[in-house]
Amino acid sequence: MTLTALFILIVLFVFQTNLHTTHGDVGTSAHYSPPYLPTACYDRDSSQFPSSNLFGAAGDAIWDNGASCGRQYQVRCISASQPGTCIPDKTILVKIVDYAGSLVSAPSATGTTMVLSQTAFAAIANPTASSINIEFQQV
Repeated sequence: MTLTALFILIVLFVFQTNLHTTHGDVGTSAHYSPPYLPTACYDRDSSQFPSSNLFGAAGDAIWDNGASCGRQYQVRCISASQPGTCIPDKTILVKIVDYAGSLVSAPSATGTTMVLSQTAFAAIANPTASSINIEFQQV
């Protein structure tokens, strides 16, 4: 191998290892408040809510005809219309317990990928925001 080829391989390796790549999908999120029951996934069974209160409702993009019930997603706020809304480098794990199209209480914005509980939304963003842009990945 020539010195030039070796140099190119080293540069490519360094460049590749220093790139931040996105491993999830990008969407939007709103929030909703109690009452949280009944849910489209578990009706009135409150035992399905995680004790952390980090849960949400699936929007049409991830609902998958109800198959999303019980799925868990890593979620982080990546941007919002108002600068400073996101809590930097904060990622949470949320469980899908409902369908956004049938929530008992109205979400802060409609047509989002996920609607997060008040607790979940406030963990990653300023709770006064009506919607945020998120990165999410099923785990």
